[in-house]
Amino acid sequence: MLTITEIMKLLPHRYPMLLVDRVVEIDPDGKRIVGLKNVSANEQFFQGHFPGNPVMPGVLIVEAMAQCAAILGLREMPDREKKLFLFGGVDKARFRRPVVPGDQLRLECSVLHRRATSVKIHGKATVDGQLVAEAELFSVLIDRPE
Repeated sequence: MLTITEIMKLLPHRYPMLLVDRVVEIDPDGKRIVGLKNVSANEQFFQGHFPGNPVMPGVLIVEAMAQCAAILGLREMPDREKKLFLFGGVDKARFRRPVVPGDQLRLECSVLHRRATSVKIHGKATVDGQLVAEAELFSVLIDRPE
């Protein structure tokens, strides 16, 4: 399990773009991770998406999955503070139901293919056991600019 403090040591993201609050599972083989995102009514994006009917943007659900996957990739990497994972592509993204304030997103990411400088994962997000979104994400590993 990783706390928010430990997550912040791995990811460069900060408010308002840090979208993983806790990691509750990491498989020992490094192929699967489960993280949590607590969706609060105080999220900045709810101001404009949508007033009177707050819905978490789907692109941010995908970003939360990608951040979870980056934690998986970076946690055992030497010199990780010098590396970044960037999106290379998103395939088969599907959104099944809205995510609203008060929901807790459970983010599950499993490695489909891994190479030295890239990874393809399958991510899914659930709320109370119901699938809300899923996608295949392709990320590339780069050196972090100085």
